[in-house]
Amino acid sequence: MMMDSDQFVAPSGPFETRYLAFLETISTLRPALHRYCARMTGSVMDGEDVVQEALFEAYRKLDKFDQSRPLKPWLFRIAHNRCIDFLRHRGVRDEAETAAAFPEAISPADPVLGTGKAVEYLVLTLPPKERACVLLKDVFDYSLEEIAELVDSTVGGVKAALNRARTKLAESSPAAKLDRSLNPELKQILQLYIDRFNRRDWDGVRELTSADARLNVAERFAGKFAEAPYFYNYERWPWPWKLALGEVDGETVVVVLQRGADTWTPHSAIRFELSGQRIDRIVDYIHCPWVLLAATNLTVAKA
Repeated sequence: MMMDSDQFVAPSGPFETRYLAFLETISTLRPALHRYCARMTGSVMDGEDVVQEALFEAYRKLDKFDQSRPLKPWLFRIAHNRCIDFLRHRGVRDEAETAAAFPEAISPADPVLGTGKAVEYLVLTLPPKERACVLLKDVFDYSLEEIAELVDSTVGGVKAALNRARTKLAESSPAAKLDRSLNPELKQILQLYIDRFNRRDWDGVRELTSADARLNVAERFAGKFAEAPYFYNYERWPWPWKLALGEVDGETVVVVLQRGADTWTPHSAIRFELSGQRIDRIVDYIHCPWVLLAATNLTVAKA
C-alpha cells in the first residue's frame, strides 16, 4: 500500500519527505514509545494512534529542539502528555492529583508484583500519574529524576506515586479489560467487508462506506476514503494476504493475514467506526505490524 510521495498526507496536509526521514531516524525508539503509550491507554491500537500524534507534534517542534540533549526523553515527554490528553478526553479523571498523598519522606516500596511485562498488564487499574510512574520506573527503568521531569512532578511526588501504585497493585485483582463488547451490527458489516475485500469486489466494498467516509492508513495516508488509492495498493502488495475477523485485546477488528511458507499468520489490524448502516471511518495499521506484536490477546476467526 505504499504511495507516491505526493500522495502522502498528514493529519492536516501532505506528508513531506522530511517527515518520513524523521520517522526513519527515530525508528529504533518507536517500539518503546508504542509499548508505553499502549499500556497507558489500555489499547495497542489507541497507543499507536497516540504515538503517531506525538511524533507529528515532535516533528513540528523539531527546529526548536536543543540538539545537545538526548532525543528519547523529549519524545517520551511529548508522548506522555498526549497519553494524558487521550485519557482525559476519554473521560478518565486523574485521581492521582486528588488522592490523599503519602508523606514524601516514605521510601518507595519494593516492587510487590515483579517488574516488566507482569506490571504492564496490571496498570490499567491505576490513575494516569501512578500508571506512568510505575511504567517508567519498573518497565523502562528511568531514574526518579528522569520520571519527575517527564511527568512534570518532583522526585518526592514520584516516590509517593510509586508507593501508592505498588500498594494498590499488591491489593488488586488483575486489571479489568476495557468494555469493548461486540456490536452485532458491526460484526455483520465487517464480515461483509471481509468477504468482498477478499474477492477484490471493490464496488461492493464501496457500498458499505458512507459518502464522507474517512481513511487513515497509519503513516501513509489520511483523508477521504473515496480519494485514496486504497484498493490499488492492496492489489499490488508484495506478499499474499487475506482479511479475517479478529479480536485484539477485547476489541473486534479486521486482521490482515500474511501467507507464509505453509500457513497464514496475523500481520496487522484494521479498525472501523460505523455511522448508521455504513462504515464511517477506517484506520489501517498495515505499515505498523508491531501493533499486533504488542497485544496481550489476539484471536482470529477461521477465514
